[in-house]
Amino acid sequence: MAEPMVTNDVVYGDAGDRPLKLDLYEPGGERRGAAAILVHGGGWVQGSKAMLAEHAKALARDGFTVFVPEYRLTPEAPWPAQIHDVKRAIRWARAQARRLGFDADKIVLQGHSAGAHLVLLAAGTAGDDRLEPREADRAIPAHAAAVVAVYPPVLLYRGEARPSGGTRAAALKGADVSDEVAALASPITHVGPDFPPVMLLHGDADKVVPVSASRRFEEALRAAGGRVDSHIFAGLPHGFANHPEMRPMLMAMIAGFFRRTVDEPDAFALPAAPQPPVQWR
Repeated sequence: MAEPMVTNDVVYGDAGDRPLKLDLYEPGGERRGAAAILVHGGGWVQGSKAMLAEHAKALARDGFTVFVPEYRLTPEAPWPAQIHDVKRAIRWARAQARRLGFDADKIVLQGHSAGAHLVLLAAGTAGDDRLEPREADRAIPAHAAAVVAVYPPVLLYRGEARPSGGTRAAALKGADVSDEVAALASPITHVGPDFPPVMLLHGDADKVVPVSASRRFEEALRAAGGRVDSHIFAGLPHGFANHPEMRPMLMAMIAGFFRRTVDEPDAFALPAAPQPPVQWR
């Protein structure tokens, strides 16, 4: 299996006072038609694109072109800078499709923790002017074809009463200024029948983002007529996807999900179940 070709610190956008950079992982062999954007976690206050280097390499070895962008953290810029930067990355990646040899309609997203919040929100608000950077080129869409969210915050709340699956809006500086802004920043608010296929991965021993967050999101998406795969892992805490023994299994699951839903769905088509013979009496 050929190793990926890695190009670090490619400029993908302008935050106004500094460039925004991403790392590009290109397959060393045959390329799939799909490309993936991976978004790191860190509670919106810390973390870096280097956190997902091994995850990106795993997808690139499977033929995906992979982009891992940085985004401004809240100590540098309050909400909604983070979702603006993710949407900048999606549009920039889409504009590179012909050059890098993938289908512009087959961009998938994967995020972990705070990054999972951002990819779910990006998937649910493509073209929503309330969460678009001012310079966004609307001629290049920011939609996603599928999303993998690993222990995602899905519901931001204010006040003392914690709803099921909730994360305090105060954790995302700028999203806590009003109930309306907190709701706008909550991916579960944007669930609908057109939401792209989603895979959720969560541990039921998570003390950072409760497993009820993924369960609530799954229920909401199913009720809206969307497609969702949900994997709840017994006894696993927050951050388990970074464990070197867990990562290969999880990335194989994620690559398979992206192949099944976006890259080569026909290869996963199952024959119709045979009908039982008619019993004449």
